Amino acid sequence: MKIYIESLGCAKNQVDSEILLTQALHKGYVRTEDPAEADLIVVNTCGFIESAKAESIDTFFSLHDANPDAKIIMAGCLAQRYGSEMDLEEADAIFGNHDLGKFSDLLSSLDEKEVLIPDYPDPDREADERDVLLGYPRSAYLKISEGCDHRCSYCAIPVIRGPLRSRPMERIIADAEDLIARGVYEICVIAQDLGAYGTDSGPSRFVELMDRLSSLEGDFVLRMLYIHPDTFPEGLIGLVKERRNILPYFDIPFQHADGAVLRSMRRTGNRGSYVALVRRIREALPDAVIRTTLMLGYPGEDRAAFEELLRFVEEARFDWMGSFLYSREEDTPAYGMRGEKEHEKAHKAAARWQKELEAAQEKVTEERLERFVGHEYTALIEDRIEGEELAIGRIYSQAPDVDGLTVIMGRDMNPGDVVRVGITKVRGLDLEGVRID
Repeated sequence: MKIYIESLGCAKNQVDSEILLTQALHKGYVRTEDPAEADLIVVNTCGFIESAKAESIDTFFSLHDANPDAKIIMAGCLAQRYGSEMDLEEADAIFGNHDLGKFSDLLSSLDEKEVLIPDYPDPDREADERDVLLGYPRSAYLKISEGCDHRCSYCAIPVIRGPLRSRPMERIIADAEDLIARGVYEICVIAQDLGAYGTDSGPSRFVELMDRLSSLEGDFVLRMLYIHPDTFPEGLIGLVKERRNILPYFDIPFQHADGAVLRSMRRTGNRGSYVALVRRIREALPDAVIRTTLMLGYPGEDRAAFEELLRFVEEARFDWMGSFLYSREEDTPAYGMRGEKEHEKAHKAAARWQKELEAAQEKVTEERLERFVGHEYTALIEDRIEGEELAIGRIYSQAPDVDGLTVIMGRDMNPGDVVRVGITKVRGLDLEGVRID
């Protein structure tokens, strides 16, 4: 029996998919990368915002139509959020994401059209075994917690994934040791908020965790993804400065810079405090790369608030920025702040502002990229260009899937290789370089 799994949305979903796939392999399934030849298709959905939900539904029906004879399971965030009320005749099963260890049981009862939305497991028995990694060669995600306690007014993550539940530190360390033993070079440490690790039982233990992870033996680097700016951990900058294997890459989703908008979002910062954090990082770590995510169209945002956000982007000079439009999500505090018609009108205005914001940021990013020209870096190769002495890779400033890439000229480079590259040119939002080892 062959299984095909489609993972949508965030890095956490990829980790979940790896865990689900591992359980299927233990039940005798064989993985296929071609849905047309699968006996079982699993769609691990995203349900964070409206566009992600639409993509999940479209993908589910597309895969079902492509192979109607295969059994098909809707899993993940969308299933967790709506599974108990979802009338989806095409699905052979619907499976939530709170207790992935129950997936093995579900596979034994696929003839029963089951809707299984399990409760949270005890952290000490949460399924985390991953025999298969779905990312790029020698790059993997390491999840340190689940859920979130911030309760931002626009965010559905606590509705979907629940309150913060930090994984036991020893299990994280064992997970990292396993990845290193399997040859993983880039370990991307992920959570809804890395800095909140441990705060479900006391003060933050994230710096302690990174201290232990960076002290492990082996040839690897650690990349941190997603740190809430309002609870940025004290001591983290100093640790990154001290440890060469912690990349000076900070993914900090500021979301906005206008004080009134941020307060309505239930966030405590403002443009001044956020710029100060960026400067503090760069003063201690001149090579630091800072990525952020910003939201447009939130209730109460007017042109003046947008201008404040635009000034923030121009002042902070982020290396990378992603933006998205506010999605009106039921069961969140912001849902009732305006009606659907008013939301649609605001959405159109925000879409225009988004283009203006992204144009300003693109110029900043291109200018920031120039500092890499003329210097040497370590690159992880992701892809080889057949028939050419070229490969596609990433240096420390480029996180998987979200940032630009580096086009590298040279021989004998294959996915997973780690090489030294001299950067020669900026090409749009990408870099060009030559292999030098």
